Amino acid sequence: MAELNLGKGLTAGKVASNVQKKLTRAQEKVLQKLGKADETKDIAFEEEVINFNKQYTEGSKLQRDLRAYLEAVKVMHESSKNVQSCLADMYEPEWSGKNDVDSIVEDCDVLWTDYHQKLVSNSLISMDTYLGQFPDIKSRIAKRDRKLVDYDSARHNYAITHKTKKKDGGIKITKPSSLLERATPGWAQGILSAHNVAQSSLSRNQAEDELDRAQKVFEEINIDLQEELPSLWNSRVGFYVSTFQSLAGFEEKFHKEIGRDDDDDDDDDDDDDDDDDDDDDDDDDDAMQCN
Repeated sequence: MAELNLGKGLTAGKVASNVQKKLTRAQEKVLQKLGKADETKDIAFEEEVINFNKQYTEGSKLQRDLRAYLEAVKVMHESSKNVQSCLADMYEPEWSGKNDVDSIVEDCDVLWTDYHQKLVSNSLISMDTYLGQFPDIKSRIAKRDRKLVDYDSARHNYAITHKTKKKDGGIKITKPSSLLERATPGWAQGILSAHNVAQSSLSRNQAEDELDRAQKVFEEINIDLQEELPSLWNSRVGFYVSTFQSLAGFEEKFHKEIGRDDDDDDDDDDDDDDDDDDDDDDDDDDAMQCN
């Protein structure tokens, strides 16, 4: 009979297995809280997780603030463009420097656009890439926690079966332990006892196999995270420095370039004034010659 397929690779057997795992973990957690089972503690790793969460929170806040800053740049660009366009429209054609005013409006628009694009291409994309690694690590931390509970549960189960083995002492069971054994004829008691011993040995072997498997799975993910988390924590310094330097550099360059446009406009006006003064001097000289 084919197994029921529930879609997305899920089957009834897999769903039942997942439910059983959750129940086992919940039971183990309850036993640990009641002090009936040992709970593995790793203080150093817990501190690394605290640092990870802090780093993720700070990075996410910086990302939000950077996006807000970019939105403000867009708004400022649009406002500056509107004001300068309005002034350019009000500037009458016969006034001196009309062409320069139109050129400044265009240059400022280009500078604002370039400034915003550099912030997006460098700072924002770098920020998104930096934070992109956190969700996967967060998911693996949660998985490690689950596998640790599985490991503790397997150790607990192994300890119980091992304790039972010590009580049995490897000797065949002589007293009936169930209604089935009491109802068994005398001639079959030996067979049933041997079966019980075999079942006990099988349970102990299964418990040992489960312990080895749970330990292997836990240690694999634990070792990886023990290496990644400190490295990620230390990387924040270089990333923050690089981000702040690029932001400051782009802003400084933008203000210098947009300020230079204004200075060039002032210089052009001064040149026009000088030309007017020269024309006046020439007129005075001509008048003196006429006299």
